[in-house]
Amino acid sequence: MTLSVFAPDLLRSRVAFVTGGSSGINKALARRFLQQGAAVVIVARDAGRLESARVELDAISPGRVHAVSADVRDGDAVQAAADAGAERFGRYDIVVAGAAGNFLGPTAELSSNAFAAVVDIDLKGTFHTFRACYRHLAPRARLIAISAPQAQLPMALQAHACAAKAGIEALVRTLAIEWGGLEGARVNALSPGLVAGTHGAEIFLRAIGEAALVGGQPIPRLATLDEVADAALFLVGPTGDYITGHTLAIDGGLGLPTTAAAAIAAAATRALATARR
Repeated sequence: MTLSVFAPDLLRSRVAFVTGGSSGINKALARRFLQQGAAVVIVARDAGRLESARVELDAISPGRVHAVSADVRDGDAVQAAADAGAERFGRYDIVVAGAAGNFLGPTAELSSNAFAAVVDIDLKGTFHTFRACYRHLAPRARLIAISAPQAQLPMALQAHACAAKAGIEALVRTLAIEWGGLEGARVNALSPGLVAGTHGAEIFLRAIGEAALVGGQPIPRLATLDEVADAALFLVGPTGDYITGHTLAIDGGLGLPTTAAAAIAAAATRALATARR
């Protein structure tokens, strides 16, 4: 980690619960929370990858990482994971619902199961995560859902992801109202664009190539995991105390009303058509 604008030990004595925590963005968030003094519960479906992540993160702050294997599509399993984490470390000050899945697919060729695969992991998984942690929330808890530009930008070959991420952002706004007030929860979303080193970016990189992928963005590069982690830290620290019901985009301007999203979608369509010949 390079020089940080955040105070050291910003999250001392805090407890975070992170789904999808074995890799990518969510592991980066868990790492940053640990670096800032928090204890972290990480949850993921693949027990082997989860244990590898636990060992890696435990080296940062020994004894402050607890890993529980669970599939976010299974509400009971997520509840059991949330209960186990709270028993280990106490009430949750921070909750991140980050498990996700995606692929490129023409809508007319998507099966019901294929469409549901993304909706169930992304949208239902976010609901399951937040609901499971509700009974364990500390006062003024900070909840973050991981969204994506597809929530606002229609993209060819992404009907499933667009629907799921739009649902996540609607859920965030709803819970900001429902769980605010006396309960004091702040509920927001992060919307990372194309982040280097993540499965989501690789899907588009393989189909399109980096030059075509980022060339239309005002900031023509991929985001870093550290940039997304810093945005999360902004929301869960004192700086986020008066922010709720919003989506913070870390997308290099992809969400601006330019032709970037259309160019990406068109390039993906061409790449898919070429692969089928």
